Amino acid sequence: MIAAASDAIWDNRGACGRKYEVKCTGATNQRDPHPCTGQESVVVTIVDYCPPGCQGTIDLSQEAFASIANPDAGKIKISFQSM
Repeated sequence: MIAAASDAIWDNRGACGRKYEVKCTGATNQRDPHPCTGQESVVVTIVDYCPPGCQGTIDLSQEAFASIANPDAGKIKISFQSM
């Protein structure tokens, strides 16, 4: 499971290889008011940079996103912690 990091945690490439536990905490849009799947969390490894304009702190791969939320939601609220 992989993800990209925004400037908030990128740390001048220091985030590469770091693992984060990510939890879905809720919806960001009306399209899917209950996007979380019920799976507690997913552990991802940061492998890339999410360029300026990235609209989140962590951009999950499709596989990681789908493990904690409905992919049709497109965007979700998360909580995360470094491992």
